[in-house]
Amino acid sequence: MKVKRALISVHDKSGLVEFARALTELGVEIVSTGGTAKAIAAADIAVTEVSDVTKFPEMLGGRVKTMHPMIQGGILARRDLEEHMATIKEHGIEPIDLVVISLYPFERVAAKRGAEEQTVIENIDIGGPTMIRAAAKNHGDTEHGGVAVVTDPHDYQLIVDELRDNDGTISFETRRALAAKAFRQTAHYDVVIANWFSETEAEFPSHLLRDFEKVMDLSYGENPHQRAAYYSESGSRRHLLSRVTQMHGKKLSFNNLYDLQAARSLADEFKLPACVIIKHNNPCGCALADTLVHAYQKALDADPVSAFGSVIAVNRHVDAETAKLMSELFIEVLFAPGYDDDALEILTEKKDIRVLAESERRKVSPGEFDLKRVLGGVLVQDKDDDLEERDGMEVVTKRHPTHAEWDDMLFAQRVTKHVKSNSIVIAKELATLGVGAGQMSRVDSTRIAIEKARSDMSGASIGSDAYYPFPDAIEIAIENGVAAFMQPGGSKGDADAIKLCDEKGAAMVFTRRRHFLH
Repeated sequence: MKVKRALISVHDKSGLVEFARALTELGVEIVSTGGTAKAIAAADIAVTEVSDVTKFPEMLGGRVKTMHPMIQGGILARRDLEEHMATIKEHGIEPIDLVVISLYPFERVAAKRGAEEQTVIENIDIGGPTMIRAAAKNHGDTEHGGVAVVTDPHDYQLIVDELRDNDGTISFETRRALAAKAFRQTAHYDVVIANWFSETEAEFPSHLLRDFEKVMDLSYGENPHQRAAYYSESGSRRHLLSRVTQMHGKKLSFNNLYDLQAARSLADEFKLPACVIIKHNNPCGCALADTLVHAYQKALDADPVSAFGSVIAVNRHVDAETAKLMSELFIEVLFAPGYDDDALEILTEKKDIRVLAESERRKVSPGEFDLKRVLGGVLVQDKDDDLEERDGMEVVTKRHPTHAEWDDMLFAQRVTKHVKSNSIVIAKELATLGVGAGQMSRVDSTRIAIEKARSDMSGASIGSDAYYPFPDAIEIAIENGVAAFMQPGGSKGDADAIKLCDEKGAAMVFTRRRHFLH
């Protein structure tokens, strides 16, 4: 069945005139609305106003124009049913074979800072989604034909080419692909609107609606036999790769991005020059210093063996001195706010390193949830992104921490939030000495952290993600030189832990907040 009649109603008018002219040259009659019809007519292209078809004027400021049997009947009539075709003929309704719609820009308007609520609501499209869904539903079959629906200006040329190459027809395969794209478009539109209305709700919504747009295909998944892609969440102010430029290196993998998330999250905890080295989603080294090169060296010294093939994030521009040291290590991904020209020249001499630069300065959207996928569902919680300060903490031992111990404990406690539980972080001079991650016992995590420490632990401090149920792990740490402990507290064994510290002259601070990371 040839395409004889098209309905065009678009907010986004890019490519409109050229498309309309091409359709007219192919013998397609164009029916259009409001501003779209004016734009087409202004280009001296024949166009029929919707009001001339419906014999009813647009009304309520354009809110009502296409919701009429003369339009909807022309879209929804099935070509394979004689009853449908006889009915529209009886009522003088002509079939519409091509529907071209772009919706009001609700998402863009709602995202504007200070947008008034009524302005946002006025940008909820009603007629557009109705026509899109009607046309997509009636995309037809291979024998009798059906309606083609276009929701993306990038598809205009595809339609024109197919009409020219196929004697004015559009194949079933193309119509079906366009219908699938159209339903995804209306589903996305409804999710964005529903989430905008949910933003003011204090409780978890009864239905959690999420919509994701593919950013890129990835080289592979967690393992080479798994396919993978990266999607960003619609409506988020920023995402992992927003405003991030890959300056050098191979295509990013699933594990690269998963580790990059861990590296960025930890680096965001600090304002001083910081370096975070991530391996298998846990920090194997993290340090603060007066300069980036010093922070990098301290972080690397914490565990140079594990740092091989790591993902590194820093919060300062990379200079040549730091780049030269980094070039001596095999790094999978390096993430920084920027690079000096000579630093970039040094780094790009190594073909395997992926060099990423970020120019993002926006905050994460308030109220974003942390999601964990489980069988047939998802666990939802608030993000654990509060930065704890010492004002709300309690010294529970006779000896109070020194100034340096306070700094090291606060540093270690921020790191331990980003280490898989049970987690123990040993720190000294604002650098990790040893990290114990992901163990079933806090004693085992402590032993691993001690074994990882490559330098003198005398006077070191510990951060623990949860309380100590027994004093055994504390005793092991003290025997190896640890002098100060920071933990949430709240265990039945708190009294024993405090007693042991008092006997050994160690300091202990309760934060009253646990930081499990499963």
